[in-house]
Amino acid sequence: MTHNTPLSPRPRPLHELADGRRPLMTAAQLRAHGVSAAETNEQCRPGGPWQQLLPNVVLLHPGPPTSEERLHAVLLYAARDRGPGAASAAAHGVSVSVPVQPGGEQPRVPAYTEAMITGLAALTLHGFSSTPPLPSLDLIDVLVPRLRRLRTTGCARVVRTAALPTAVELTGVPVAPVARALADAVAELTDPGTVRRLLTEAVRGGHCEPAAVVRELNRARLLSRPHVVDAVDSLVAEGRALAEQRLYRMVREHGLPEPVWNVDLRLPGGPHLGGVDAFWPEHAVALELDTRAHRTREDDAAWAEHARKREHLERLAITVVHLTPRKLRDCPEHQAAVVRTALMAAGDREPAAYVVVLPR
Repeated sequence: MTHNTPLSPRPRPLHELADGRRPLMTAAQLRAHGVSAAETNEQCRPGGPWQQLLPNVVLLHPGPPTSEERLHAVLLYAARDRGPGAASAAAHGVSVSVPVQPGGEQPRVPAYTEAMITGLAALTLHGFSSTPPLPSLDLIDVLVPRLRRLRTTGCARVVRTAALPTAVELTGVPVAPVARALADAVAELTDPGTVRRLLTEAVRGGHCEPAAVVRELNRARLLSRPHVVDAVDSLVAEGRALAEQRLYRMVREHGLPEPVWNVDLRLPGGPHLGGVDAFWPEHAVALELDTRAHRTREDDAAWAEHARKREHLERLAITVVHLTPRKLRDCPEHQAAVVRTALMAAGDREPAAYVVVLPR
């Protein structure tokens, strides 16, 4: 043997593997530690010290698995295997490192590849109060690419997607974004009240905007279900109410002149120009909140009509400021500056046409 010959790792005794620091291992990890398939089967016999939670995933203690262990077991089952080293790190819910050239930064490689928790379990991890606690979930949804050859088994329910979203790491676990997790949860729910509560909490709790939820529901082809459509209508109404509250707060907290709220504009003796959320008559500035959530071609037609209304108002020298709920939530100070700039620019414009302002 030469000095360049690598030494084979010495197998660890079984009692050292089950020392509590690594409660879960895959069959590949156990083989890498010198544990044969026959030994694994013997340890997992009824009444034995180990138990097989899922295919190729072994829990190295006899008691019931914790919620954390179930989550990691599902991920170990569904993640694409990158070899014993990566799998070993995944068992701990950590990241592994790969070699880089001198002077370069060492990238952080996710321990679980092509797998993330979604559905109700993901919403619970995101902090939803209307979802069941993790111990009460019989099934944990795991999102994987469509072409992965996996089946739903045990506590792991496989959900497939053409393109994986970017996962959010919560408590060391890769989790689908809220909108995607909501869509995957709703796909399995038939109770209208439960669906409505989930969607309402998503918006009221500030987890995501209604438009993002509707996009995912539409992508999952769930908007043909009547109870989902009813919940979405409630969701859009909830989102609009929150956006209006943010708009009122922005005007008052940033010292903007008080507008007239929620009015219709008309030409004297002429056609109806449309409704706006706020209007400053002295400055001929109108403000509109875009709380739309595209669902059908009719929504696109409504947007085209909205665009024509805006062009008509601007031809009458009325400036239209367009705000979205997300901008109001994330950067109200910047949006207040946009409105203030429009108000200050009023003196530099040609006088606007006279319009009649009516309450909506």
